Amino acid sequence: MILYPAIDLKDGQAVRLLRGDMEKSTVFNDDPAAQARAFVEAGCQWLHLVDLNGAFAGRPVNADAVEAILAQTDVPAQLGGGIRDMATIETWLEKGLARVILGTVAVENPDLVREAARAFPGKIAVGIDARQGRVATKGWAEETDVMATDLAKSFEDAGVAAVIYTDIDRDGAMGGPNVEATADLGRAVSIPVIASGGVSSLGDLTALRDTGVIAGAISGRALYDGALDLGEALRALA
Repeated sequence: MILYPAIDLKDGQAVRLLRGDMEKSTVFNDDPAAQARAFVEAGCQWLHLVDLNGAFAGRPVNADAVEAILAQTDVPAQLGGGIRDMATIETWLEKGLARVILGTVAVENPDLVREAARAFPGKIAVGIDARQGRVATKGWAEETDVMATDLAKSFEDAGVAAVIYTDIDRDGAMGGPNVEATADLGRAVSIPVIASGGVSSLGDLTALRDTGVIAGAISGRALYDGALDLGEALRALA
């Protein structure tokens, strides 16, 4: 199971939100590229980046910070937030991203996900963010009646590289991930599932790994707060 350190970008800084609330953000580093380098030096295999402003704006906002991270690190990175058309997907992949994450458009324009997955094999992931199993879009500001499992199943034949499943109520709350719901999703689809939201201890990581159906886990606040030591976690998962 791969551990993805998270760098959430707001106004050019590395922050963490509490349950997706932009008004409840904590700045952890005003130099996101330096934060990325620290994660890489600790041994991470991937980076998980989110353009929070972009998720609300519907277009890239923190591009400078993302480009600085790509220029100063040598591990693959995936990015979500504000990526809602083919031109933006192409631009980010040309700039060196290993994978783009499509969230809002997976609900509003699933054909774009399919088109992108065909055009860029292995480079398109679907971000599914849910409260009580129902998908939320536009930076989690809008809730839908779409069930997370149904959305994931709809892309079974699309060739997407991964599904990133975030339990919004767990995100940034340091209360542990929703292992059961994430594992249920992992069993329901053949697409690799990456867990996000609430991963805050080594025990959380091993619980996710031991399900046998979760391909990766994303952690943010716990790494910044020191509740989870990245080097120790990577050694344990290895």
